[in-house]
Amino acid sequence: MTYKVLLADDERIIVEGISSVIDWSSLNTELVATARNGLDAYEKISACKPDIVISDIKMPGMDGIALAKKVHEEYPATSFILLSGFGEFEYARKAMLYGVKNYLLKPCNEEKITAALQDIIKELEEKKRQKEKFLLLEENLEKIQPFMKAQLLAQLFTGKGDKSDFSRYEHLFAIKDRMQQVMLVLIETEGDIPYEHLSSIVETAGDFLPNLVLQTVIGKHGILIMNAEKGIEDCKTKVTALQKELSFIHCVDMTVAISGPGSVETVKSLYNRALEYIAHKFYVGIGKIITNTDIHPQPSQKCSTQFVMDEQPVCLMIKAGSEDEAHRELNHLFDRMGCERLGIHQTKSYCIQLYKTIIQTVDKDNQLDLHAGTAELLAMKTVQQMKEYLDTVASLLADKNKARLQSKQSSVINKVIDIIESHFANPELSLKNVANEMLYMNPDYLGKLFKQETGERFSAYLTKWRIEKAIAYITDVEDVKMVTLADKIGFGDNPQYFSQVFKKYTGYTPSEYKKALKV
Repeated sequence: MTYKVLLADDERIIVEGISSVIDWSSLNTELVATARNGLDAYEKISACKPDIVISDIKMPGMDGIALAKKVHEEYPATSFILLSGFGEFEYARKAMLYGVKNYLLKPCNEEKITAALQDIIKELEEKKRQKEKFLLLEENLEKIQPFMKAQLLAQLFTGKGDKSDFSRYEHLFAIKDRMQQVMLVLIETEGDIPYEHLSSIVETAGDFLPNLVLQTVIGKHGILIMNAEKGIEDCKTKVTALQKELSFIHCVDMTVAISGPGSVETVKSLYNRALEYIAHKFYVGIGKIITNTDIHPQPSQKCSTQFVMDEQPVCLMIKAGSEDEAHRELNHLFDRMGCERLGIHQTKSYCIQLYKTIIQTVDKDNQLDLHAGTAELLAMKTVQQMKEYLDTVASLLADKNKARLQSKQSSVINKVIDIIESHFANPELSLKNVANEMLYMNPDYLGKLFKQETGERFSAYLTKWRIEKAIAYITDVEDVKMVTLADKIGFGDNPQYFSQVFKKYTGYTPSEYKKALKV
């Protein structure tokens, strides 16, 4: 490296003399500028940024001491050699405060100036070596710092190491003031991602969390230790933004647990607490931020009664082919389980029990595979996934039962219609009579089924059929008596009532209808 030198003296002969007699290149220096007064020297120093300034003390505009002081304030790395007369010796000594490394009494020769330059260059070279050494140490420290931080966290998690160990680490990482109250943030990504990928996610976190103190990777979890001075809500806000950014940058879903505050000595328990919280993603869901409030329900959220597994309401709705009702019963069942916050294994056990029961609501030919469904349920990571799976199964089975029931219902209703058409003349024919004595079914159920299939009540359908038969008789038989007609179509010996019903349906009495046909 060539060092730049600026020479300032108000005497031209001195400037020219020093400029010509010094072998600048042999000293690994270059004379970059000369000046004849202090102000000119300052302007050229600002422009050239020399490493060394050789200056006379007595100069117009700004003397050498004032120049050294001003340059020292703005460019403290600049070294000065002052040239002074005998009367200025004590005055020159004060200039040592402003970066003056040497002073020479006038007149001074080539050897003295060269020696002074060599002393300064030696010092500059040493500073350069020290700086390079420091930069190398800094670079090496930066490389090993993640491992050292991981070591510190390992000691915190295991309870090993004493306060002196922690003090050294706190001093090394300049984190002492931020370790009084901390929170532990645990990151769990979805899917099997490489350690290097997870480590990159954790390292990126430092760009978004100004209160981050330490970070590392333990197993499949990223661990962040944050300063907790501003409380859980501030931490949650920052972590929410972090989660959004990291999910976008690294294209991975992640669930986060925040332990709550504690001292640095309690990091191990904070870690265990965060592990407990992250397990509740089974209930809270993937991609959420889980805190203490998500684990322990508020009093208003607590269940009024203890959960009891009862799959029968769901099964009854599936058997009835009522998909919407089956979903409603499933929602109620899962709401109760979620309210209780049962253990994960217990919840999965209940879901498998429910699956085993509901697949038996259809005939054997339509039943789903028990082992395949059980394996799928066991592999699921959240209760929501299990609910959606069972919802799908319930829909499928309810549809199968609905189709089966509709086919069966159509067969029953066809029988009822056949009975009406063949027994309509019987005045005792009724829904109750058909249900109890012919089809052996519940009359209310048969009535609902009949209306569902035909759109009419049984009595209305029977009456309409009788009137249509009456119209056919009146049309085909020229001389038919109303008493006889009423008896033939099921109105018995009540021709007056028959006449009223006939008029209601046709707008005419039977006699009027018969006359109208002859016109």
